[in-house]
Amino acid sequence: MRRRPRVDANQAEIVAALRAAHCSVLSLASLGDGAPDLLVGYAGANVLLEVKDGSLAPSRRALTADEAEWQAGWRGYVRTVGSIDEALAAVGIWPKGRARP
Repeated sequence: MRRRPRVDANQAEIVAALRAAHCSVLSLASLGDGAPDLLVGYAGANVLLEVKDGSLAPSRRALTADEAEWQAGWRGYVRTVGSIDEALAAVGIWPKGRARP
């Protein structure tokens, strides 16, 4: 049984930025078993986000085995993000001055 969920260091700032952009944000971190960290609602759509700390080395940002398995089996939209800009883009909000991917 999972006692306390681990969240990446940048998750709070990503959540704050999404909420400031008028998104609904629900933390799913306590679910465990590889489920994504956040459920985000924006413009009538829901997006699942797995948050990784973008300041870490790429090897330390990799999905865990549980996360990779969960994402591989999910038939909906789930994205892994490491920054505020990536999170905003994942829900369809492009920061001013940035090109759309």
